[in-house]
Amino acid sequence: MGLDPESRFEEIYGSSYRPLLGYALRRCPDPDDAADVVAETFMIAWRRVEEIPKGDGARLWLFGVARKVLANQRRGERRHERRTAALRAQLAATPLVARPPGEDLSQMGRVFRALPESDRELLALVAWEQLDPRQIAKVLGVSANTVRVRLYRARKRFARGLAEAGIEHSRAVAAEGSNL
Repeated sequence: MGLDPESRFEEIYGSSYRPLLGYALRRCPDPDDAADVVAETFMIAWRRVEEIPKGDGARLWLFGVARKVLANQRRGERRHERRTAALRAQLAATPLVARPPGEDLSQMGRVFRALPESDRELLALVAWEQLDPRQIAKVLGVSANTVRVRLYRARKRFARGLAEAGIEHSRAVAAEGSNL
């Protein structure tokens, strides 16, 4: 009498896990990738437990599945690399991409960069993405009232930084054409 599917899977898993992991580790440059291969292979085995051959054929069947999982993983990596390269090329040609900070920043740009990251994000969402507090609240996963308070404080810190740098806030906003 045969085992029920769950018991059969447990038996296959118990006898094949270590050899399958070794197989994957020898073929993957990263142990995390090997773990993913083993996990996906056993997921497929669970779904197809009735199709798995008896005896040593189960281990060989799992190696075959793992081989296909590895091939799919490698194809996915190559697709990802091609898409990433294409996106980098597209972004490099896009004038909207912010250049990393350098010596060419205006005095106002230096004041902006000196703000805490959370302030810069809020001010950028308002000025560059033209989002209102309700929309920002959705992006950040907080209430609109929280956004209004944080935005008020960020604007105050920015204005204080501009004043310390000798830049009049209203003049700076007009010069940059933003609605900070």
